[in-house]
Amino acid sequence: MRAVVTASICPLMSGPALQCGRADEALGGMVVEVLEDTGAGWRLVRTHYGYTGYAPESCLLFGEETAERWVRREKKVVLRSACDVLSAPDAAAWPVAALVRGDLAAPEGEAKDGWQRVLLPGGQEGYLRSSFLGQLHTAPAYGDENRMRAALVEAALAYRGTHYRWGGKTPMGIDCSGLCSMAYLLCGVIIWRDAAIKEGYPVRPIPGEKMGPGDLLFFPGHVAMYLGDGRYIHATARAGDDGVVINSLSPGRAGYRADLAGSLTAVGSIF
Repeated sequence: MRAVVTASICPLMSGPALQCGRADEALGGMVVEVLEDTGAGWRLVRTHYGYTGYAPESCLLFGEETAERWVRREKKVVLRSACDVLSAPDAAAWPVAALVRGDLAAPEGEAKDGWQRVLLPGGQEGYLRSSFLGQLHTAPAYGDENRMRAALVEAALAYRGTHYRWGGKTPMGIDCSGLCSMAYLLCGVIIWRDAAIKEGYPVRPIPGEKMGPGDLLFFPGHVAMYLGDGRYIHATARAGDDGVVINSLSPGRAGYRADLAGSLTAVGSIF
């Protein structure tokens, strides 16, 4: 059985309780496969990118027909860090819901005067600024390598300053693999959600001297995205950083971190 994620951010826990560690987050509008009913208000689910975790039932709308109807709808993705869905096309209207980057909404009709009427996965309807929505890519956004690399970097940089959250993947809090996997997902490429190169996913190891913007840098238990010129962006819990920052692999450069530069284990690329 499938279910549609109706919460803007649905925690996926390592066990069926909030006291368990957060493994991941599913975002509004994602469709998940339900693997197990714990009988205690939690369901074990698998995401479309192959990750599993326990989701609160309150965040899900169950049913094959419901899921299939949602899958068949045209959908767009929220690109703003956060935004309100309003009851009317008026900035003063009351909010129906709040969305974050990566959430999905189904447009209804054409945008008018900068507003787009949308249907949310939970059935609510409302309006948001059409500029807040972007194309939902289910295949690589660009066939040209340079454009694709630039898009990946731009997607990652949009999270700069986000605080660190273990298992997070939104502007409300994000971890290292959440940052990299979301940047790729927004550009239409599914990579493994953890800090590892996993068989069956498109990232493959390459020689370090061939790394380019958008490639991934792997360290023990950590992953970052290479920006070029020795710089990389990553989400770190290190005191004083506490979130998404830019550092350098080059000694003597601003932001150089010897601990990471000296522990690089692999460079991964889809190109």
